[in-house]
Amino acid sequence: MEFKDLVKIRQSDRGFLDKVVEHEKLVLIAEAGRLSPSACNSQPWLFHIVESPEKVKQIALDAQVLEMNPFLKTAKAFIIIEEVFAKLMPGLAGLIDSQTFAKLDIGGTVNSICLQATDLGLGTCIIGMIDRRKIIKTLGLNNETKIVSFIAIGYAKDSKIRNKIRKDISETVKFY
Repeated sequence: MEFKDLVKIRQSDRGFLDKVVEHEKLVLIAEAGRLSPSACNSQPWLFHIVESPEKVKQIALDAQVLEMNPFLKTAKAFIIIEEVFAKLMPGLAGLIDSQTFAKLDIGGTVNSICLQATDLGLGTCIIGMIDRRKIIKTLGLNNETKIVSFIAIGYAKDSKIRNKIRKDISETVKFY
C-alpha cells in the first residue's frame, strides 16, 4: 500500500470484531515500533503486549475510568508502552541540551505501531484516560512503572473509512 493511502485510512476504531489478532501480526507491529527512530538511539520504551484472552479481558476492565471507553471490552489485544530511562549521549550533548526526548520518541513509535497495524488490516485506538495503577497491578509491574501510551487493537467492527476533518494546510503549515 502507498504510504499516503495508509495515512489516509488509519483511524481510531472504537469497536472490534470477535476475532483473535494473530500473534505473528503482533510481532510485526512490535517490530515496527522497535525500529522507530529515537534521540541518540536511546529507545526509551518497553512494549507490554497483552494478547491472552484472560489478560485482555482484565486489562479492558482495568483501563476503564468513569466508563469512558466501554468499547475496550471488544479489543482483542493491547499494547501498553512504558517509558524507560534512556541516557542520551554522554559529554557534549548533555551540556548543550538537557531536554529529554523520551515522550517525543514514544509518540513516534506509537505512530509506527498504528500504521503497521493498519497495513496488516487491523484497527487501533490510542487511549489517553486509563487507570494506570490497576493495569500495573494486573501485569505485575513495579509501582514506579511509567505507562505513557495505551493502544487497543483488533479487527475493526466498522470497516468504513471516515472522512478526516482537518484544518486547511494554509492554517497548519508555513513554508519559508
